[in-house]
Amino acid sequence: MGFFNRFKLSRDMGIDLGTANTLIYVSSKGIVLEEPSVVAIERKTEYPRAFGKEAKLLLGRSPENIEALRPLKDGVIADFDATEAMIHEFVKRAFEGNPLVHPRMVIGIPSGVTKLERRAVIEAATNAGAREVNLIEEPIAAAIGAGLPVCEATGNMIVDIGGGTTEVAVISSQGKVISESIRIAGDELTEAIANQIKREHKLAIGENTAEMIKFKIGSAYPIDDNDRMMEVRGLHLLSGLPSTVEVSESEIRECLKDSVRSIVEAVKRTLEQTPPDLAADIIDRGIMLAGGGALLRGIDILISHETGIVTHIAADPLKCVVLGTGKVLEDKTFDRVFSDTSILR
Repeated sequence: MGFFNRFKLSRDMGIDLGTANTLIYVSSKGIVLEEPSVVAIERKTEYPRAFGKEAKLLLGRSPENIEALRPLKDGVIADFDATEAMIHEFVKRAFEGNPLVHPRMVIGIPSGVTKLERRAVIEAATNAGAREVNLIEEPIAAAIGAGLPVCEATGNMIVDIGGGTTEVAVISSQGKVISESIRIAGDELTEAIANQIKREHKLAIGENTAEMIKFKIGSAYPIDDNDRMMEVRGLHLLSGLPSTVEVSESEIRECLKDSVRSIVEAVKRTLEQTPPDLAADIIDRGIMLAGGGALLRGIDILISHETGIVTHIAADPLKCVVLGTGKVLEDKTFDRVFSDTSILR
């Protein structure tokens, strides 16, 4: 009875508080919000002026009196006040501006965070209007959202490649058997692309342009002989003038190689430490990829090639964590998945 009977469906929400994006699931409604985790702040007053998509448009384009920033870095809160304001705004939007709603929240967090970092998430959510906050580690939420049978006593491997962290975990009977969290993920890939364009082409580009390159021609493995090309516009470092260069898929794949290798090695290390019986289950079932990084072209093929285990991409990888928080809210069979919140006592 306990925990789940205290929830009222219309006021429960699950949140994927990601470095790159924030998604909100409201019980009985589904996913109601999907916004970039970006806040635009007035420099002089430190007053937040825009959130989400509107704020992201200002990254690299903001006037001198406005600063557009990402309040989370590597999966944890880097700017507490901005994070609190962002959660408050997104919760208000999720409930269509109703100021009387003080929801109970289930929030996904990286598995490697410290007690202090956990406390920061809980305090930010509480200050933003939550009347109760429960934490769930992101790999468990992602596995549930991806539809893996986490309640069974069998081995399931999830690789959640988010914006700030990559979470690798083996899950059985609603708990982690072994896991690893590395702070190399989508943001690191984006930064590697921007650095490559700057180094090789003497062209400065913004974060949004680097992300566009990643989505359009980024890859982890050469799937075919077609080396796709893309025109990139930026500011030439020598002339100081706007300029255009052409970059290839193979060039971008090469600059991503070290970061992608770090992700693959984390998967291999986790497999090496997995108990034999659970490893046998994973060989039978395969590895599941979730998170935005799962959409990097060929990364499933590369992991399969390196491990010898078939690798799947979740049906909706960007939404696995938030869908997992939603299932936990609505299904009382997931009664042992919450992260320890004794730090609040």
